[in-house]
Amino acid sequence: MGNKLYKRIYRNIKKYDKIVLARHVGADPDALGSTLGLKDIIKKTFPKKKVIVVGTPASRFNYLGVIDKMTDDMYDGLLIVLDTPDKGRVDGVDVDKFKKTIKLDHHPFVEAFCDIEVIDDSASSASQLVIDLAFDTKMKITDEAAIKLYTGLVADTDRFLFSYTTSKTFQLVSRLIREHNIDFGSLYTDLYTRPLKEVKFEGYIANNLCVTENGFAYAKLTEEILAKYDVDAATAGNMVNNFNYINGIYAWAVFSYDKNNQNIRGSIRSRGPIINEAAANFGGGGHKCASGVRLSNFDEVDELVKALDKVCLEYKQSNL
Repeated sequence: MGNKLYKRIYRNIKKYDKIVLARHVGADPDALGSTLGLKDIIKKTFPKKKVIVVGTPASRFNYLGVIDKMTDDMYDGLLIVLDTPDKGRVDGVDVDKFKKTIKLDHHPFVEAFCDIEVIDDSASSASQLVIDLAFDTKMKITDEAAIKLYTGLVADTDRFLFSYTTSKTFQLVSRLIREHNIDFGSLYTDLYTRPLKEVKFEGYIANNLCVTENGFAYAKLTEEILAKYDVDAATAGNMVNNFNYINGIYAWAVFSYDKNNQNIRGSIRSRGPIINEAAANFGGGGHKCASGVRLSNFDEVDELVKALDKVCLEYKQSNL
């Protein structure tokens, strides 16, 4: 699957002088690391090409690189969408306006919306797919790109803890480390250092975590609560991985009000129950054990909580 499609992608990158790199709304380190890292790779391989990365910036991860401004003249070029399974979640561009489109994604298939699609839900991250693409073609990875891609991969695997970390993941990472100068100390400092207010906010979530009868845990964070701790919905969502490995909890979520989009952002994780199907029924989706959703109000949150509690019950009945 990989080799032939990667070569087609390389030929198209070589062909087009204007290239736009896009990812999903609510960008995380993998979405940013894969797009910004691929930009560095393309510019190193083809210095004369105009390459931009689009989407709403995420101030928490500004150290990964600068987000560019989309202009109408770029629609004459090639669009590469990374880390995004469906067209509705692509941030910053109109996919249908481009001459040629490519998708690189590691989520379970949702819909086909690009001319060329590489979908590998066994891959740990979109960053892993970019590393694989570069190593499989004549593209040149810079030290700066290696740092961005490693950051995205580490973040999406939670430092290689998740089950979709495979032997191929370690093989690619090993080569990346061997061939490039990655400063792990500063990388992890950038990725995991946070202000004291976020630590206190995490304490609030822990103290107010609700747990259903069947082991689904969740926190509902209103606009007032976020304002009290001076944090945003993205910050709250990024904390969901901090509540793994709690006895009696099989799946968990953080639901926070997003003032900018005037909706509820939900980040859902699991240690066994398959959660992406329930998320998809509410307009979201993702991996079997890591999904996201956007809801209109907290009444919808309550309905999703019921659905996820049922998923946990079915998991307990089948596995415990």
